[in-house]
Amino acid sequence: MSTTTETLYTPLTIANAPEASKPVLENIQKSFGFIPNLMATFANNPTVLQGYLALDAVYEKGSFTPRERQLILLAASVENQCNYCAAAHSTVAKGALHTPAEVVTAIRNNTPVPDKRLNALVSLVKELVRERGYAKEETIQNFIAAGYKREQVMELLLGIALKTISNYLDHISPAPIDQAFAAESK
Repeated sequence: MSTTTETLYTPLTIANAPEASKPVLENIQKSFGFIPNLMATFANNPTVLQGYLALDAVYEKGSFTPRERQLILLAASVENQCNYCAAAHSTVAKGALHTPAEVVTAIRNNTPVPDKRLNALVSLVKELVRERGYAKEETIQNFIAAGYKREQVMELLLGIALKTISNYLDHISPAPIDQAFAAESK
C-alpha cells in the first residue's frame, strides 16, 4: 500500500540510464529477456542498483533451496505490503520453481502454508519483518524443529534486507507492474 501519489523515479532504459547503470541493465536484459520495471527504477542510482544485485548474488549462494529463497522474498514482500515484489516472486515461485499455487496463495493471504516445513520458514520471515528483527523463541524453535539450521536464522536476514531495499523503493516510487508479473498482481 503506497502513500506516494506520484512517481519519484521513472524506470530507465539502457539508452537513458546513467553510464554506470547501462552494462548492468544490459546483463539484466540478457538474463531475463526484459528489464523489470523495478530494476529499471534502481538504474536511477548505479550504486544502489549494483549494491542490490551484489546482495542478491550473495543471497543466491546461500543454503536455502531456490524455492525456499523465493518464498522468503515473497513472505517479506507480503509483510512489507509491496504488490510489485509480491507479484514478481509469486510469478517466479509458481512458474520456474513449480511451487504449488496453494503455497503461494497461503503466503499472500496470510494463512498457514499447507507444508509444515515451509510454514515454519514463512512464519519466521514474516515475524522478523513485522517485528523489525525480533522473533519469539517459539517461532525460532519451530523453524529449527522443522529441519532448518540455527545458522539459517541469520541467513534469513539477507533475504529480508534484499526485499526491504526493493520493497521500500517501490513504496517511495511505485514501479508499473510488468506484463510478465501482471497475472499475480492484486
